[in-house]
Amino acid sequence: MTEDKSIQTKWAREVLNAYFDDRDPVFPGTSEELTERKACFVTLHNGDGSLRGCIGTILPVRPSLRDEIRENAISAALRDPRFPPVEKHELPGLEISVDVLGEPEPIYSIDQLDAKTYGVIVNSNGRRGVLLPDLPGVTSVEAQLQIAMQKAGIEPGTSISVERFTVTRYY
Repeated sequence: MTEDKSIQTKWAREVLNAYFDDRDPVFPGTSEELTERKACFVTLHNGDGSLRGCIGTILPVRPSLRDEIRENAISAALRDPRFPPVEKHELPGLEISVDVLGEPEPIYSIDQLDAKTYGVIVNSNGRRGVLLPDLPGVTSVEAQLQIAMQKAGIEPGTSISVERFTVTRYY
């Protein structure tokens, strides 16, 4: 079984184990931890490093980071439209990361981006694509923007607005 090092990932794993065991999860920390209102993404990888699910929020929608992680962990496991739902037997082999997002801020020049440091949100005509920073294989800002646009169904060459955000990644 993969060892979760942070309270964020321990909580996400406990949520998933509890879901499959049909019980209420038990928070593995103190009542004061994760009470801030923050947005996050929960990402699941198979043991070979391949993506198994990733769902998140770019702005907080729940009362606390603890609640945000709980809902996004379940959604990453069961509702990522790119993958079939995770099955209970897969849980021990999954690697979990939690990205806690900083506030998005508009950018006015591509020079304000760095694919290792900032995630991006691209917007055009009601379509929105999000891509986290520092992802394997995404080594340039151009590639980052292209992938975010593709995720949103925005055609190349379309005028877009871009926001950036930082993340703190927990394993």
